[in-house]
Amino acid sequence: MSQVNPLIIDVIQQTQTATLGQGVVQVSGAGKAYQSVAQSTALAVQDATDALRNVSTMATTAAGVALAQILATGDAKQYQPTLDSAQAIMTQAIADFSAIGAAAGTILQQFPAGQHS
Repeated sequence: MSQVNPLIIDVIQQTQTATLGQGVVQVSGAGKAYQSVAQSTALAVQDATDALRNVSTMATTAAGVALAQILATGDAKQYQPTLDSAQAIMTQAIADFSAIGAAAGTILQQFPAGQHS
């Protein structure tokens, strides 16, 4: 049986220390956690964007139908609540989008990025 060159053993030990040391694993793990949180917050903002787009489509459609009825019947009083509701829904959707975006930004900003302490 041949002996392993001590230089090879030393290189392996140094490589293990450099890549598997507690500090390296902790910093790497924290960085991976930060990336995961960043991805999650990005998805939350994307979902909020989709929701805003969907609400906008529904509100615009409702307003269009109400306006068409006003033009067809001349009865603005009957359809004004629909227009008001469509506007209120959009206002709330914009506020929700803004709140979600701000919360996502705050969460990401406050999450440790894995730098050395």
